[in-house]
Amino acid sequence: MFYEEITKVTGKMSKDYPELTFEYLFINDGSKDKTLEILRSLAENDSRVRYISFSRNFGKESGMYAGLKGAKGDYIVVMDADLQHPPAFLPEMYSYVRNGEYDCATTRRVSRKGESKIRSAFARLFYKIMNKISQTEIVDGAQDFRFMTRQMVDAILDMTEYNRFSKGIFSWVGFHTRYIEYENVERPAGTTSWSFWGLFKYSLEGIMAFSTAPLAIASMLGILTCAIAFILIIITIIKSLLGLNDSPDGYPTIICLIFLFSGLQLFSTGILGQYLSKTYLETKKRPVFITKETEEIYLSRKKEAEASEKKD
Repeated sequence: MFYEEITKVTGKMSKDYPELTFEYLFINDGSKDKTLEILRSLAENDSRVRYISFSRNFGKESGMYAGLKGAKGDYIVVMDADLQHPPAFLPEMYSYVRNGEYDCATTRRVSRKGESKIRSAFARLFYKIMNKISQTEIVDGAQDFRFMTRQMVDAILDMTEYNRFSKGIFSWVGFHTRYIEYENVERPAGTTSWSFWGLFKYSLEGIMAFSTAPLAIASMLGILTCAIAFILIIITIIKSLLGLNDSPDGYPTIICLIFLFSGLQLFSTGILGQYLSKTYLETKKRPVFITKETEEIYLSRKKEAEASEKKD
């Protein structure tokens, strides 16, 4: 469905802008359906079709990075293949970028039609928190559907970090961006694979990647609890000196304090552990993705197999 739609749009663009030629680079992120078979068929029948098939599922961020790294054009467009990123926007995006006024054109959802109210509320809350604690502004509703210049893409590829959060990276590299507002479009087929828990973990990736505020929060909590403990000690001493300390043996108080301070310590240690884990993964220098097959590999193997059959 996506291929049919994108070829219609780019076909019209080729007529309106004769200087344009297109390639379609698909990323097969370890899918277990017939996606790879369809991509092979498309690559055989259309020389503009290219694909990178991963050895397993590496996730959205790895897929986007692989696409940007594999793209050869002077302009690069990132878009989902479920048609939630309407190809009809491409001519308008190109009009903003081609004259050099903008380095990037992207869409921004003005509504969250089709999403649950709880999910939408948490999404808006994430953007508010993120923009409060980070120096990198992330526009609420801005999507990964982006029409970018080669210069901007090269800047993004220079950021070779393993723990990637593209929404933040797009903003961090700068460049002049044009936002096109539109109503959310529901996918014509299939359902999202993003669960609430998956989105929550993804939001944590963004916070950890572009803000050190949680570390400061941990420090402030430590100072605050120490101050409270110090005040309680002074109050206890004064009450004892004045003979006002008529409480029982203090067992409940001790247990509550133990739970309070143990919880705060574990919370702070957990935040430190999250940052340490990110550092640990970065120092491993693991590849962001592993390619199992591309259209070049597939077509080359097919030619070799056909040549072998003719010899036999």
